[in-house]
Amino acid sequence: MLRTLFLLAAVVGTSITFLAACSEYAPQDWSEPAGRDWPMIAGDWGSTRFSTLDEVNIGNVSKLGGAWFREFDRASPRGTPVVYDGRMFVTAAQEVYALNPMTGDTLWVHRLQVGTHGLYKGVAVGEGLVFVGLADSTVVALRQDTGKLVWTSLVGDEDADVRDRIYPKDGQMVSAAPTYISGLVIAGLAIGDYGIQGRLLALDAKTGEKVWRFNAVPDEGEAGYETWPQDHDDWKPGGAGVWMSAAADPELGVLYIGIGNPIPQWGGEAREGDNLFSNSIVALDIKTGEYRWHYQVTRHDIWEADLGTPLILYEAIVDGKKRAAVAAMTTYGYLFLFDRITGEPIWPIEERPVPQNARLHTAATQPFPLGADRIGPDCVPEGSVPEGFLRLCHYDPIDYDMPNAMYPMMTMRAAPMAYSPKSKRFYGTGAVWPSWVVRGEDPWFFVAVPSVPGMKFSGILASVDPQTNSIVWEKNVPFRTQHNGSGFTATAGGLLFNGNTDGIFEAYEAETGEVLWQFQTGASVNQPPAIYEADGAQYVSVISTKGVWAFKLNGSLVEHPAPPIPPEGIFGMRGRVVSTNDISISSIVKDSGWIERVRERFDEYAFAPVRAGVKKGLPVTWTNNGKKIHTISALDGSWTTGPIAPGKSATLTFNEPGRHTYICDEYKWSYGELIVGD
Repeated sequence: MLRTLFLLAAVVGTSITFLAACSEYAPQDWSEPAGRDWPMIAGDWGSTRFSTLDEVNIGNVSKLGGAWFREFDRASPRGTPVVYDGRMFVTAAQEVYALNPMTGDTLWVHRLQVGTHGLYKGVAVGEGLVFVGLADSTVVALRQDTGKLVWTSLVGDEDADVRDRIYPKDGQMVSAAPTYISGLVIAGLAIGDYGIQGRLLALDAKTGEKVWRFNAVPDEGEAGYETWPQDHDDWKPGGAGVWMSAAADPELGVLYIGIGNPIPQWGGEAREGDNLFSNSIVALDIKTGEYRWHYQVTRHDIWEADLGTPLILYEAIVDGKKRAAVAAMTTYGYLFLFDRITGEPIWPIEERPVPQNARLHTAATQPFPLGADRIGPDCVPEGSVPEGFLRLCHYDPIDYDMPNAMYPMMTMRAAPMAYSPKSKRFYGTGAVWPSWVVRGEDPWFFVAVPSVPGMKFSGILASVDPQTNSIVWEKNVPFRTQHNGSGFTATAGGLLFNGNTDGIFEAYEAETGEVLWQFQTGASVNQPPAIYEADGAQYVSVISTKGVWAFKLNGSLVEHPAPPIPPEGIFGMRGRVVSTNDISISSIVKDSGWIERVRERFDEYAFAPVRAGVKKGLPVTWTNNGKKIHTISALDGSWTTGPIAPGKSATLTFNEPGRHTYICDEYKWSYGELIVGD
């Protein structure tokens, strides 16, 4: 029948996209790195993000220029473009677009009835359909040729009314692009942090019907259930979200996925045990979802050490022989390498003792790749955080009596790596990112403060040789590249492409990490580019928060004005400014309301409000509602209240407009801001 349809299309002059209306398709094979098309967000089923095209190379990349730019008016697009069968597919908030890959012109657009944060990180294609994961925990299928809706399937909880909710308070979302393979659409569910059980589901590509489900937090009777507490079920609301698209080996019939952190995120006392399958690489049968093997890279995680960087399938050389392998980059900057069939480590792993806290049930040891290099620092670097904070190292526990703990979070997480079968190296982006984590006695209470005045961040770009598990080159850049940058795409032309929050899209020489070309896109670039060929020319296409760019040799579009970006290491206070001249020293603070409700606790070291606004000439009073003496002083030393005893107050008057960041002299991690206006 398929042959008949091809002949019919030829006779009537209809394009090959006519087949999108039919039920039979030639099977796709995206096992090898991408060539003319870029048919998946990662380029291929192995998630290598490598293009075999080499028209643009280290010798001529300086001639790369803008070919076209497609701006989106209502909301910023996300994800990596998918280019297949003469169309480019991108997502932007509530809309899915099919664009002409040579011009950026709209071929069709489909608007979905979801919240403003509705679409996440791109699409998958297969069988004439476009598959999109949404923030309301559904997957939809649209026709590639028209954008018409074919089916909708809920992968979240059946009894949860999430369709009208808007992220981030819905607790359920498909956070990565689905994976299409062997007639199935594979989608993971997050955010487990909000109390939803992480999972991976397979849907029938034609109908959206559920074929199988794998629970990242096992139900009773499932493997791994015994690694959670057996005397209570407080831990069952969720956790272990799936943040990445699955990699797949169709020849072996196996999917590979990384799993996120358990919950409560920092409350280890509530969930004694290893807590499978959190922080694990899991291999599953493609057709049935049957468990094949796993490896947990962080046991009993109390540091939000998700496996968030997508896994990569590659060919390893061991004792002179080729072996099918899978690579996982941990949030701590270590590369773990495993046999794809058996799950046995290709690079040896050793158990090392780690700092202990009996109340938090910390694991006695954690796995480390033997003798491997680590990308990024092990501890919060000296000079990167202000005076008064306790600089911690990886695996240092944080308990409720540590109000000033600064942890080295998320060195390598979220931004995808690339692997070049040509150079046989991995390329990753990361960050030096201290984070102030405050816990409560309630294991579910925590606040993670992303920055305080004077805190310094930086980004990391690195190349790793898997044969030696050592860093080939490593470079520091001004911006945090692990969450806010794009991640690399590699090419056979010896290039690496990467984007940054400052709007700069750039090309590096893969061998050395040297910058060879830059282009100002005018907006933050936060996802890897796609590489494809159209009408005989190689294109490089990347999404910024304003639109989609495409570049080719001798392209004529000029750069856009740079977006406003804060200078490196200069961070002010954030949050709402409250109009008041009465400020409390020590107060009730609230968490983010991750599970069921917003939790509260009394904090001796918190100001309320943190940011206050007052007119010049009015007295400002600080009242000590705590149990300790506090002295409030301007960070620049220009004024002080003097010591304020518990139950007492101090008043100052500010006669000139200005901004005053202040701290407590006794507890220098207590920060506040006073904004004096006319």
